[in-house]
Amino acid sequence: MELSYCVVNTNGRDVLLECLRSIRETHPEGTGHEILVLDNASEDGSAAAVESDFPEARVIRRDRRAGLAENNTLIMREARGEVCLLLNEDSQLLEGAVKELLDALHDDPGAAVAGAQLVDPQRNPIPCAWRFPDLGTALAQALLLHRRLVTQSHGGDGPPREVGWIQSCTMLVRSEVAESVGYLDPDFFVYSEEVDFQKRMHDAGWRILHVPRARAIHHEQLATDRSAGGRRRIVQFHRGRDLYMQKHHSKPVVLAARVLWAVSYVPRALAAMFMRSQDPGTYWLHTRQALRPSRGESMREAAEAYNAARDSGIAGDQTPGRSSSRVASS
Repeated sequence: MELSYCVVNTNGRDVLLECLRSIRETHPEGTGHEILVLDNASEDGSAAAVESDFPEARVIRRDRRAGLAENNTLIMREARGEVCLLLNEDSQLLEGAVKELLDALHDDPGAAVAGAQLVDPQRNPIPCAWRFPDLGTALAQALLLHRRLVTQSHGGDGPPREVGWIQSCTMLVRSEVAESVGYLDPDFFVYSEEVDFQKRMHDAGWRILHVPRARAIHHEQLATDRSAGGRRRIVQFHRGRDLYMQKHHSKPVVLAARVLWAVSYVPRALAAMFMRSQDPGTYWLHTRQALRPSRGESMREAAEAYNAARDSGIAGDQTPGRSSSRVASS
């Protein structure tokens, strides 16, 4: 088995089916493969829909909600392929993407990961590769130079190139390398789990590749979501980034980075006060969470509440939405 498609889904039936259609329509002919779908205790009939419409897929049903790090580890352990293509349910492969990713790893035996250039539904490139977070990247964000100095994907064409880390919603990984570094750390619920994963592979001597010619649509939820779920995602985003910093940097660097990241949101909050399409409260929340990431209710607590309610037989979804959604950092 050469390739395992590994899709994690939480209550995303419609986009999940689109993701699976894109696999069916774009898979390179002659490449041995399997399709695994891990359903994260969905309540929208996702698992049944997959079993009905895509009998070639193997569905792994979970009856309790877990984070993306834990779920991606579980599905990779189940996979039989030499490489695993990790996909969020809201990812949609475009023609030629899988072949470009496979070719990138085949041509570079020292690379462990190859990531696609993500685009929005209108096919506009969106940032998807960056330098590893450190004090320098925090300073660049505070100086509003993040896109110039930290972002390493700029939407152009060209051959694969080495980057720090790539977004995991369309990420091809060598299975043996993933196993050798212990897969993803479950201490990360979601956000920064893939950064830590790729950092550990990088520190073990492997390269991370961004593949501009491999393109995939990502139906990313808006960072300006004002619902309770949106607030939980922001809390989880900052908690994950802070956990990464604590794991890979000294305490003084962690504290300085918190201040710099908080400062970076202040001008955005002020500007949003004069922009009808922006919510200043969202940026003030980012500011507070950057300084004190442990405060507030995150997606992990919401999932734990959902599991407790399920165990007690109480109906109702208390989670903040799809656990694989992302929040823009700039």
